[in-house]
Amino acid sequence: MEQFFNIFFEHSSLQAVVLLALICAFGLTLGKIRFRGVSLGVTFVFFVGILLGHFGLSIDNDALGFAQDFGLALFVYALGVQVGPGFFSSLRKGGVSLSMLALLVVALGTVFTVLMPSLFGIPLPDAVGVMCGATTNTPALGAAQQTLDQLGQPTSGAALATAVTYPLGVVGVILALLLMQKILGHRGHINIAPDQPEDGTFVAAYHINNPGVFGKRIGELAEISHEQFVISRLWHDGKVIIPSSETVLNDGDRILVITNEAASAAMTILFGEQEQTDFNSDKVDWDAIDSRLISRRIVVTKPGINGKRLGALKLRNHYGVNVTRIYRSGMKLLATPDLRILLGDRITVVGEEAAIKNVEKFMGNIVADLDEPNLISIFIGLSVGLLLGLIPIALPGISAPVRLGLAGGPIIAGILMGTFGPRLHMVTYTTHSANLMMRRLGLSLYLACLGLHSGADFFTTVMRPEGVLWIVSGFALTVIPVLIVGYVALKLGRLDFATISGMLSGAMANPMALDYARDTLKSDRASVAYTTVYPLCMFSRVILAQVILLLFL
Repeated sequence: MEQFFNIFFEHSSLQAVVLLALICAFGLTLGKIRFRGVSLGVTFVFFVGILLGHFGLSIDNDALGFAQDFGLALFVYALGVQVGPGFFSSLRKGGVSLSMLALLVVALGTVFTVLMPSLFGIPLPDAVGVMCGATTNTPALGAAQQTLDQLGQPTSGAALATAVTYPLGVVGVILALLLMQKILGHRGHINIAPDQPEDGTFVAAYHINNPGVFGKRIGELAEISHEQFVISRLWHDGKVIIPSSETVLNDGDRILVITNEAASAAMTILFGEQEQTDFNSDKVDWDAIDSRLISRRIVVTKPGINGKRLGALKLRNHYGVNVTRIYRSGMKLLATPDLRILLGDRITVVGEEAAIKNVEKFMGNIVADLDEPNLISIFIGLSVGLLLGLIPIALPGISAPVRLGLAGGPIIAGILMGTFGPRLHMVTYTTHSANLMMRRLGLSLYLACLGLHSGADFFTTVMRPEGVLWIVSGFALTVIPVLIVGYVALKLGRLDFATISGMLSGAMANPMALDYARDTLKSDRASVAYTTVYPLCMFSRVILAQVILLLFL
């Protein structure tokens, strides 16, 4: 029996694995408990770690550092890979406005940090530690400690302030989001129902009555039009055909067009009268529209197609079919010739049944082939991300170089691998469940280690006057900027709540708040918004933590 209990107290590799596994298991179990419909989920792992650390349990520092760093790198890399395929398109659509809102959160927190010595009498190094903990930004703490070392100042105060304020930094963003949901949602200002996947396409039928397009080829019209569109069906003299770029439009023809919703008015001007039939409903029976042509959704499972442009496949010429839409990472994309096909894409194909069967063979359409994870690309991506985080970046006026670190490097590598990996013929696709498994495993390990490390001095510091002051000021620094910017985004930005939640979680470098938003709102938009703003905000705070100390200390 004594040997059994020694497993928990004597440092060894076995003890580290057992203790971290138990912390994660108990934390995830408690995280399933809901109070008035709200659960903290994986965040409970952090609190279980703090509690066991308070009672004297610990693991070897080297093992702790490895598990914490590996968990954080795995989480952010998997997140980057997941949103990578849609990252740059989301950046073009609304990324600038999201980044400006997120930087406003950073600016408000920075101003509050600089004012802490005057408002609360907190020494500036401790105030920077409060900022790092309240914004759950451990890379910023590392940068601040390096700067304090160079200035000959002690670093223990900043580190302890981060540990004390970190728990409420985690919970504060979640509470702010919950408060916005309850108050503004109750008043009807936001829709808190589960969000629907983003639809980047719009389908409508038009009657050709514009004399300017009579006798014109579809390819000609596509070249002169400022809007992108795909014509999937054309009715002429009572017969339906699959049009190509060489097909000529005539007076009285009827066409089915897939484009972006914002371009629907331009399509009316270009082609003519739009029908009132709603072709965007999920209840549309596409196979009943005409008797000869059918519509099928085919999954791309052949690695040889991965990364190729849709136009290069020449499906219309070889098989006599049209590709109208691409389903990827919860988004519907318009099937333009320049769009690169990725493994796991679900493409909507219109044509005759025999032709579609041939396309299925060409594309694969064997879902079981996607179940095999490609571990090579995962390990290559992690290695690239960790090396990227070590690169020193020299900035004017800053004596010490800054680095992206364990959080910034892997997430940027994940985004780049998810976006550009297929162009290098690398299979970066993972199933949704496999990606979720990597994210949850990494985040659980990171939080377990962080809680265990902080637990030893946590309650002792909390009971001291300066500890209480740190907690109060840190909680204010967490909640107030989130509420202010969240309200501004809802009122002025006209953004959906899932996007706002992801943006605020990314601005505060808070993956636990993102996890809460994803579970509550059932939307991938939160992840896309998080990844859009996270690298910029994380890097900004790394720089600002050093700038504040160099300018005001």
